[in-house]
Amino acid sequence: MKIDILPVVPKPSVLLLPLVGMGIFVVLYVLAAINYPGGSWMVLDQEGFSFWNNYLCDLLDLYAINGDLNPARFFARGSLAVLCVSLILLWYYLPGLFSNKSTNLIVMWLAGILALAITMSLTSGTHDITVRIAGFFGVIAFISCFVELYKAKYFSLLILGIICLLIFLGNYYIYETGAMIRSLPVIQKVTFICYILWFAFLDISYYKFLKLKQDKIKVNH
Repeated sequence: MKIDILPVVPKPSVLLLPLVGMGIFVVLYVLAAINYPGGSWMVLDQEGFSFWNNYLCDLLDLYAINGDLNPARFFARGSLAVLCVSLILLWYYLPGLFSNKSTNLIVMWLAGILALAITMSLTSGTHDITVRIAGFFGVIAFISCFVELYKAKYFSLLILGIICLLIFLGNYYIYETGAMIRSLPVIQKVTFICYILWFAFLDISYYKFLKLKQDKIKVNH
């Protein structure tokens, strides 16, 4: 059966935009950390942002944990929006990386876009429910993506993706149970770094795939 709802394959240059977005995200989040007034759930009167004690989500709140108005929120909310839009762009076109169109590919496509769109509401004050719903759709998107990566023989991306998912599940387990909770701020950052790298490598692989395809077409003409 022909599947018509999936997008057309983009020009290779389009895939440079998610990479730029990821870079902007990193810059804005560093600026947010620099501008964070202080306080963490470990040390309430802590000065500034602590890599070891603060969660990334602390930067999104109207008030810092020490009670001061949080100017870092503008950078943090902007960076989250840029990241989600960038990854939605990548995920929207991602089915074009895989030659075999299937129901699983549609599930991957829809679940991934839903997860990223829901993640943007982290700034709305509904953190816990947002994490749970976005996480649910995210896991579905990743597992279905792993199936496609395996079929397309992108084994390096598959292995790195599985590692990312396992780290995320560990992160979520600690978040829900409170076990090893003091280590969660660091584990959260490690999880974020791993996922950013995975998305970047996925984007670069797709870009190379499209460039090679484009070059072959030019040669044949």
